Amino acid sequence: MNTRDVVIFSGERFEVPPCIQRIDHLSTHGWQLRYGGTKLYSDHSNDGSGARRALALAVKELLKRIATLPAPSRLRRTPSRRKQTDLPSGISGPVVRQRAGSRVRDCSFAVTLPRFGDTPQARSVYIGTENTYTPERYQEALLQAIALREKAEAAYQRAATRAKRAEALALKEQFKSLLTLAR
Repeated sequence: MNTRDVVIFSGERFEVPPCIQRIDHLSTHGWQLRYGGTKLYSDHSNDGSGARRALALAVKELLKRIATLPAPSRLRRTPSRRKQTDLPSGISGPVVRQRAGSRVRDCSFAVTLPRFGDTPQARSVYIGTENTYTPERYQEALLQAIALREKAEAAYQRAATRAKRAEALALKEQFKSLLTLAR
């Protein structure tokens, strides 16, 4: 897991994992955990002498939250404000096209299927031709497109959580000596 060096106001250096930020403001000195909500771990000192223990407590809580909470996802859950249809996020259409050699146009929904750590896939859900298109077929195809998207989002979330938890194991090993202070 990537870490960064943080120098606090007293000049002491710390190796800090992501999702933990240093807060040094007037009379507030501590580490803020930002994963599944926020929580401040105060140094309980004005000279920074409690910073190491506070960081250990924040890392311990971070590891606990990673083990129990799903990974944060950057997938768009709601449609963009600029989207001109009321279709869910990741679904657009109906796309109308006339294939080469065909006399009638057909229409379908375009569905974007996210894949964790990989480029998204594009899928098409057939509605019908201009001769067979009905509101019922539209609704059936829309439900099928929504189901495809939800299944892909769930798989993405599982993969992201699995990857985050694997990173947490490496983080636990990396901060093993610091975590002894949190007991």
